[in-house]
Amino acid sequence: MKLNKEPKIQDVMTTDDHITVSFDDGRILSFPLKWYPRLVRATPAQRRNWKLLGRGVGVHWPDVDEDLSAEGFLKGWPTREYLRSLEHKTKKQEIFA
Repeated sequence: MKLNKEPKIQDVMTTDDHITVSFDDGRILSFPLKWYPRLVRATPAQRRNWKLLGRGVGVHWPDVDEDLSAEGFLKGWPTREYLRSLEHKTKKQEIFA
């Protein structure tokens, strides 16, 4: 019987523009940092201060109280905070159009 093992996060790196997540199955995924507003607002030192959750099922940034899941990264999901900002921006554009 073959077990389905969900990929676990091994490493996280950020720049001013991107977040890159490495998984234990060899995948390396990169996303726009703007998808994660709390990390955008964080200093580089705060972004470097992260800890794995549950042996890699997620990652936590204690300085900015941000938790992101391996599942969310693997599915390419931005945060709800980012999606709400897009909705707000769209509504504002409709009002002033």
